[in-house]
Amino acid sequence: MAPHDLPARNLFVHRPASDQLLIAPSVLSADFGLIRDECAAALAAGADLLHLDVMDGHFVPNLTMGPDMVKALRKHLPDAMLDAHLMVTNPAMFVEPFAKAGADHFTFHVEVVSHDEARALRDRIHQHGMSAGLAINPPTPVEPHLDLFDGFDLALVMSVNPGFSGQSFIGSVLNKVRTLRARYDGKLPIEMDGGLGTDTLLEAIEAGCRVAVAGSAFFGQNSDNWPYLTQTWKGMLPSDCATSAQCCCRKQQTNTE
Repeated sequence: MAPHDLPARNLFVHRPASDQLLIAPSVLSADFGLIRDECAAALAAGADLLHLDVMDGHFVPNLTMGPDMVKALRKHLPDAMLDAHLMVTNPAMFVEPFAKAGADHFTFHVEVVSHDEARALRDRIHQHGMSAGLAINPPTPVEPHLDLFDGFDLALVMSVNPGFSGQSFIGSVLNKVRTLRARYDGKLPIEMDGGLGTDTLLEAIEAGCRVAVAGSAFFGQNSDNWPYLTQTWKGMLPSDCATSAQCCCRKQQTNTE
C-alpha cells in the first residue's frame, strides 16, 4: 500500500511536515489501570496521536507492551492514530502482528538493521498498510545514515537513552534534528522522544521537531491541565514556520552554520 493510500487519521502522511506541531502523549506514562479513559481524555484535550513505546528487554533494558495494547486501544478508540515505536532487536517479526492489531505507524531503529534490511523492512511495513519510521539513538551519528531516511515517512530522534520514562533531555541531539531537516528540506517529519516538556520543547521546535512525544510531562500532570498543555505547546510553533523565508527553524540553521 502506498503511503498516500493510508487512512486519513495517519497524520504523518496526510499533513505537511512543517505546518503544525503534533503532540503525541506516550502511553507508557499513562495509568495502566485507567488506560482507555486516560488515552481518550488526552485526545479530547488536543493531543493528535498516541505513541506506544514497545520494548523487548533486549535492545533496551525494559519490557513494556505489544500488539495486544494496540488492539485494545483500536477497539475503544477507533479514530485515534496509533504510533508504534519498536525498541526491539528484531523488528521484522512484529510487522504483521502490529498491522493486524490496528497500528497506523511502525518505527524501528537504525541500530538493529543494515541499510538494505532497513529499506526492505520499510517496504514491508508499507505493504502491511502502515507508515514507516526510522529511529536513531543519542550515541549514534546520523551522518552515515542520512540517505537511508529517504523513502521513510518519519524520522525519530531519541532525546534520551531509550528504556525508561522520566529521563532528562539530551540537548546535543538537536544537531541531528538540524542535519535531518536541512538534508530533507523540511519535507520529512521529525519526531523527538524523551525529556520533552515546556522547558525543552521550544529549542526542539527551532531545530525542526514537528512531532513531540511527551510522557511524564503530559500524563504526569493533572488531567485538568492537559488542554492547557497542548494549547501552550502547539503555540510554541510560530504561524510563519510554513513559509520558508520567515521560518524560525531555517533562521536557526543559518545561525548555527
